[in-house]
Amino acid sequence: MHAELMAGGVIVANDGDGSAVDHGGRLTFSVVITCLVAASGGLIFGYDVGISGGVSTMEPFLRRFFPGVVRRMAEARPGNEYCVYDSQALTAFTSSLYVAGLVASLVASRVTRAMGRQAVMVMGGALFFAGGAVTGFAVNITMLIVGRMLLGFGVGFTNQVSVTVTPLPSSSTML
Repeated sequence: MHAELMAGGVIVANDGDGSAVDHGGRLTFSVVITCLVAASGGLIFGYDVGISGGVSTMEPFLRRFFPGVVRRMAEARPGNEYCVYDSQALTAFTSSLYVAGLVASLVASRVTRAMGRQAVMVMGGALFFAGGAVTGFAVNITMLIVGRMLLGFGVGFTNQVSVTVTPLPSSSTML
């Protein structure tokens, strides 16, 4: 028996004649829920990337939180819009989620070992919810960045904890 890497990164074990080996696994409710939870980590991260990218170019949002960017937009000559969005505060707003997600994913395994997987998933969801509430009610840039950091911690914990590692057979069984 050996393993083949198929297009799309799927590994299929077979006997060399092209037929897949049945290991007796079943698609149960628990497997479906596990897959949905694992996918939700990437879903909330991707949702945020789409939303923050769109919002950070909306003029009403920029007028309220980043007036310097709006001023540079008004002063920019046609064809010279490259540095209009050059703002440290706007960069901090955008990157704070990603930096917090990185930090959370680095410590998530230790926290999971101490608290348990389910508790960390609930904590990640609560952090994401709190971050959404803080950014939704933000009245200044500090609240926006703190909210984005809470969102990042939530994403980092849920992404790290929701990953399911499936052990692969050793190389001696794959020959």
